[in-house]
Amino acid sequence: MTHLIHQLACAAINMVDIERYARHISLPDVGVNGQQLIDQSKVLVVGAGGLGSPVLMYLAAAGVGHIGVIDDDVVDLSNLQRQIIHSESGIGTPKVESAKMRITEINSAIKVTTWNERLSPDNAQEILRGWDLVIDGTDNIPTRYLVDDVCNILGIPWVYGSIYRFEGQVSLFNYNNGPCYRDLFPEPPPNNAIPSCAEGGVFGVLPGLIGSMQATEALKIILGRSQSLSGKLLLYDADNMTTRMLNFAKHPDTAPNLSEVRKMFEDSGWCSGASSSNNQIPEPPATSDTMFNRLSVPEYQAKKSGGWEPFLIDVRSDLEYSQTKVSFTNLQVPHEEILSKQDLIPKDRDIILLCRSGMRSQIAAMYLLNAGFSGARLYNLDGGIIAWRKQLPGDIE
Repeated sequence: MTHLIHQLACAAINMVDIERYARHISLPDVGVNGQQLIDQSKVLVVGAGGLGSPVLMYLAAAGVGHIGVIDDDVVDLSNLQRQIIHSESGIGTPKVESAKMRITEINSAIKVTTWNERLSPDNAQEILRGWDLVIDGTDNIPTRYLVDDVCNILGIPWVYGSIYRFEGQVSLFNYNNGPCYRDLFPEPPPNNAIPSCAEGGVFGVLPGLIGSMQATEALKIILGRSQSLSGKLLLYDADNMTTRMLNFAKHPDTAPNLSEVRKMFEDSGWCSGASSSNNQIPEPPATSDTMFNRLSVPEYQAKKSGGWEPFLIDVRSDLEYSQTKVSFTNLQVPHEEILSKQDLIPKDRDIILLCRSGMRSQIAAMYLLNAGFSGARLYNLDGGIIAWRKQLPGDIE
């Protein structure tokens, strides 16, 4: 007991802190020193919406000493279904103000810095500089590439999270010289291949689950835990209550491309909001031999005219497939079930994976890649059935 009191005195933790963080301090792998690391940490959260809500609340409860929040949106009634940091009394107020108020209600000792603006190529380096860790709670792909590039330049690790309907993803990028977001998704997809932020929809409790995982990963990094999601993509399916872990590697040619990111921000075709109301799973483009290929419909046409005979897999739901499909589809199986049909998929032929817009098919491609299929033979179709129907309507029935 005397030794513990001495430890506490040396760590300059007062009696209120001892009581507040007792469950942390009693953990052998956290203790007084670990709680001090948490107290001294500085974490920036980009987005105070669906994912940002549980992230911010758990960071505050854990005692992260300095929390930053950037978001340019205001609280809306439609947010309250999933953005639990906000309440009816905050409707119409900036999300950063609503979030700050709740954070200080949870833990008044925490320093909170807010930016009621959108993260952009013009302000990102200034805002991100100096933070120990960044957590992504955004809902659009340009901001993710911006966060990744700037964190890469500044040497800051960041925790990624994404949600779409009943599915979510979590990973850790740029940690201890590990893989970045661009190693997993080297180039952005065409802007017209992504459903709008309003039409995607999200299961209300899903952000709480994925956001809690992000907060967990962040606290592990602060504490210096040896296990992390660096080089791993955790996939969660709330409908089936299943998780999968996919591995990916750092590529030596990966580099930030802020000029590309700026062009994405200037392109009106992208969903431009910085809040995190309907996070969407991004699409992977053409990749290295550790991943798989990106294929547009015109590229398919050119290869087909040269005698190419790929194996076409539609990974949409049974209902979607019954409503419209490519007439010569070889196999239809929902993306989350594709490994149950892997014996029906040839390994000596090129394979095209197709879904509505290219989101689910990229997950299916990663399942097959991790199951031993050659990335050189896997092709994810840009724009999915939407692009195919627009450019080759004669193939659709």
